[in-house]
Amino acid sequence: MQKLEKRLDDLEIKFSYQQEVVDSLNDTITKQWDEIDKLKKLTKRLREEVVNLKENSPTSSGVEAPPPHY
Repeated sequence: MQKLEKRLDDLEIKFSYQQEVVDSLNDTITKQWDEIDKLKKLTKRLREEVVNLKENSPTSSGVEAPPPHY
């Protein structure tokens, strides 16, 4: 009976450690998804800004601006 109790105690200890690891991994994954969402929003905004800059640039009409020395 004592051997069975020891095995049960060992299993409980292992389970406790595993639960800590799972909780820690879950927190890490949640933080990473938040960061990924932020980066996606930033990338989208930067793309929009690049498109706006291209559309509003002097060369977007097909006529190239004269060099600065003119």
